[in-house]
Amino acid sequence: MNTVRKLYPTLQMELPLEGLYLGHDLRSIERGDRPFVYGNFITSLDGRIAIPGGSGDLAVPGAIKNDRDWRLFQELAVQADLLFTSGRYLREYENGETQEILQVHQDPRFEDLRSWRVDRGLAPFPDLAVISKSADFPIPEALRRDDRRVYVITTRSADPEKLRELEGEAEILFAGEESVDGGEMVRELHARGYRLMYSASGPQVMRLLIASNALDRLYLTQAGRILGGAKYATIVEGGLLEPPGDFTLFALYHDPAALDGVGQLFCVYDRE
Repeated sequence: MNTVRKLYPTLQMELPLEGLYLGHDLRSIERGDRPFVYGNFITSLDGRIAIPGGSGDLAVPGAIKNDRDWRLFQELAVQADLLFTSGRYLREYENGETQEILQVHQDPRFEDLRSWRVDRGLAPFPDLAVISKSADFPIPEALRRDDRRVYVITTRSADPEKLRELEGEAEILFAGEESVDGGEMVRELHARGYRLMYSASGPQVMRLLIASNALDRLYLTQAGRILGGAKYATIVEGGLLEPPGDFTLFALYHDPAALDGVGQLFCVYDRE
């Protein structure tokens, strides 16, 4: 069953899964003098986006990870001009512990998405913005292929020696004094021509985007499973958001075939 049900804002019993988020046509969104920033998570019913994996580090739970959600993750990534990620991702990539975020060149299932980018005259991969206070990571050569630009977003208090080690491999952008300021970061990147920015990172990046009122849309897959466990990550980390981030429902889909028939919801929220 390769269809989903649209529940909101109108009811449609059968929509193709493939192309669902491409149909949102993010590249057509015009925001005037500001970019469009969006992010994505998959979560269990009890709010777990990551639990301890085999190595003890937190990872996406195998009980909710699924190819149907991964397809839509790729549809969101392929539309972006720029991907937000973290120093942890680069360290894991260098060690062979993770893969390229956009899989259109590696996975034959996403051949149509590779053609989608080519047909629109876009570079093979979105550029990368690595958000890090420490700037303590390598920049793998493989992530800089095809003239891909890499930015390191850090603070003005970052270690100058670490930044010198990254010179020639990335462009350093300062946003904030002691911690990265999401609003300043987005403005600096927009000034360099980036219009569509996708957060493929974790709860700390999501918090700074929400706290700075920079996140425009949240794509949230809610798998119909409760996982429990005392150690886990949810979609934001840190102290209370003051004021809270307010989001309204833009679209809602039910995917009854996922997870051996348990099903999942694809929830799309826009910032108020």
